[in-house]
Amino acid sequence: MRRYYGKVPGRQWLSPIGILYFWTLWVSPVMLHPQCLDFKPPFRPLRELEFCVMYKEFGCCDYQKDQELMTKYYRIMDNFDYHGYSNCAGFVLELLCQECSPYAAHLFDAEDPSTPDRTIPGLCPDYCAQFWKKCSSTIPLLSDDPHIAKVKEDPTLLCQHLELQDEDYCYPHLLSNQKLTQGLGRVQSDLDGCLQLCLEEVANGLRNPLAMVHANDGTHRFFVAEQVGLVWTYLPDRSKLEIPFLNITKVVLTSSWEGDERGFLGLTFHPQYKYNGKLYVYYSVEVGFDERIRISEFRVSSNDMNVVDHGSERVILEIDEPASNHNGGQLLFADDGYLYIFTGDGGMAGDPFGKYGNSQNKSALLGKVLRIDVDDNERGPLYRIPPDNPFIHERGARPEVYAYGVRNMWRCSVDRGDPRNREGKGRIFCGDVGQNKFEEIDIIEKGQNYGWRAKEGFSCYDKKLCANSSLDDVLPIYAYPHKMGKSVTGGYVYRGCEYPNLNGMYIFGDFMSGRLMSLQEDRNTGQWKYNEICMGLGLTCAFPGLINNYHQYIISFAEDEAGELYFMSTGIPSATSPSGVVYKVVDPSRRAPPRQCHYDPLPVRVKSNLIKFVPQEILMGVESPSKNDPEPQPTDSQDWLQELIDRLGELGPEPTTPFPTTTTTKPTRHSRRKGRRRKGKHRPQSVPELRNGAVRLVGDEPDSSDRGRVEIYINGEWGTVCDDLWNTKNAAVVCRQLGFRYALKAAKNSEFGEGKDLRILLDDVQCEGTESNLLDCKHAGVGTHNCAHYEDAGVICGNSDYVVGV
Repeated sequence: MRRYYGKVPGRQWLSPIGILYFWTLWVSPVMLHPQCLDFKPPFRPLRELEFCVMYKEFGCCDYQKDQELMTKYYRIMDNFDYHGYSNCAGFVLELLCQECSPYAAHLFDAEDPSTPDRTIPGLCPDYCAQFWKKCSSTIPLLSDDPHIAKVKEDPTLLCQHLELQDEDYCYPHLLSNQKLTQGLGRVQSDLDGCLQLCLEEVANGLRNPLAMVHANDGTHRFFVAEQVGLVWTYLPDRSKLEIPFLNITKVVLTSSWEGDERGFLGLTFHPQYKYNGKLYVYYSVEVGFDERIRISEFRVSSNDMNVVDHGSERVILEIDEPASNHNGGQLLFADDGYLYIFTGDGGMAGDPFGKYGNSQNKSALLGKVLRIDVDDNERGPLYRIPPDNPFIHERGARPEVYAYGVRNMWRCSVDRGDPRNREGKGRIFCGDVGQNKFEEIDIIEKGQNYGWRAKEGFSCYDKKLCANSSLDDVLPIYAYPHKMGKSVTGGYVYRGCEYPNLNGMYIFGDFMSGRLMSLQEDRNTGQWKYNEICMGLGLTCAFPGLINNYHQYIISFAEDEAGELYFMSTGIPSATSPSGVVYKVVDPSRRAPPRQCHYDPLPVRVKSNLIKFVPQEILMGVESPSKNDPEPQPTDSQDWLQELIDRLGELGPEPTTPFPTTTTTKPTRHSRRKGRRRKGKHRPQSVPELRNGAVRLVGDEPDSSDRGRVEIYINGEWGTVCDDLWNTKNAAVVCRQLGFRYALKAAKNSEFGEGKDLRILLDDVQCEGTESNLLDCKHAGVGTHNCAHYEDAGVICGNSDYVVGV
């Protein structure tokens, strides 16, 4: 968030007792950075404070710290007679209690952990003058700073030393500064209403991490699955076991091409895993010439609690997949103890199978939510049908079907319920990927029809089927258009302990656009309010260990055993690219009181070597604060990408050099640019002689020669390159051809506008990255394509290897 600079109106100070109330109903778009002396956000104490009562609602002290300060206060005041007590008691109390201020780190100049903190908080000049005049005798008792000891007899020198560079934060004027107090303790939003959160990097170097689950066994381990068929064990200290928990790479069907939806897709542990050692996986497999999805049961090894017994696999269910996409992939156990399986509609466009498609056909297992009972399956059938499944007595319907009419639900979760009253407990939330126009969020209920292929979101897709009065479908709780994103990734309702403000907020994302989003239910109306989530600007995320950027392609969300929220994303959406990272969601505005969220993990017997976690991501846009150098004043808005391009543009094109493979790391603020189809004007290319394969970049910013929609010259005409699988290797060929050293971004889905006045000349381009032009790469043939201009490809080029997010 941005700090406000400048003088506080007025120079009169007020006593803080009883005047500091922080809670406001609406989030205010101001820029502040509350931070305690332990470099963490403030909190609301569990037990009401008795001494520093001005911070009893919100601050940096719990009851224990409050009592320590009170003891120190009486130790100091025991040195004074009645006259000294009456003059100085209020000053001493106020100065001691600033350790409890939500801005304690600012008051004590503690933002930089490498330098010593102040022993007396930063004071406004007028307050400091009155303090010295009445109570200078208390200074040696308040501080052992040798410099303060030298200047304590001179009020001018003393007050200059105690003054803060940023007057907004000096005591006590910060108490009456509405820019700092309004909305304090709430999740802050920027001027566009985008909620500002931060992240903590948890794991990295993963290949398309698409599931993170815990075993609910008290160990607080978490298990991360890669698309290739590997599952890794992570301990509570985030170290990774060298030997994988599960390795079925030899049987999992997937490929290295970007966007392949096949592979290891789902993982869940039995609710009684601690006692029966069972877990369930969902993956793609090839059987003869057929592709199938397979749901299998495994057991953990009896010799190593961190390794699966690979010989224990029992195939619970297999379903033929008519196409390579729309494979579903979610497995979960709901509160009823049954296993839920979320399948896709079978692939291709528009669910073309049969008269009404697979999703509306209750005799097919595709396009469904299935529910089965896998308890006590050691003898007899591998699973049973729960007796209350909704279509168990319907002729022709598969008894496994729990709900239908879904297209390709990607990532579902069970609401743990409000930790205070259990409200919402057991609800199943799902993100259902749309076709051409809309993505949706659904709450799954027994026996309900979720509309596909009749409906997509709230709109009709198959108009004839949509008009059928027997459809009786359930509408989503939220749907968004493809200008915001083109592939929803379902998330979780936050029910963790560490960040109370997030309680009840459903947080989800979009794979293609990289947006993080949230929904919050209005208890009175039942409607869901939408807010986009952005990474914190300015100093918002300037806490140790936090970052404000992530890789674009949001693959999955997760909860740990304590209920804290995570998500996984990657810079290159390929099953073989080790660019995947796991992030923990952090609210920088408020945390839980100390020790409230403490837990003691059960010991884990480890037989494998441990790989220590080494963070790789960094906080962007914020330099480490220095107590010697004043902080630069930030601007009102921040366009990090434009600043980067401006810097790169100053370098100009450089001679051709080989391109590295780049990953993409982004602040979420930029994610909102994704999906905006910007109309561009053609710029004439100053090329002496055009040859086949020549390229130019076209966009809506005439001075940006380093980014734009890719247009190629072939056989006497200019045309576009249309490819939804456009990648950095293809972009590298274009950028090198134009004289740039690096491809900073492979832009897809007409991010730089649609070239509707041109023919689509190339599709299905597959480059190695070293070709001289796109015609030397594999492609479908000049003028041959099966796409549209809304998939026109683009690039952002540069001469620095600084990585650009999408």
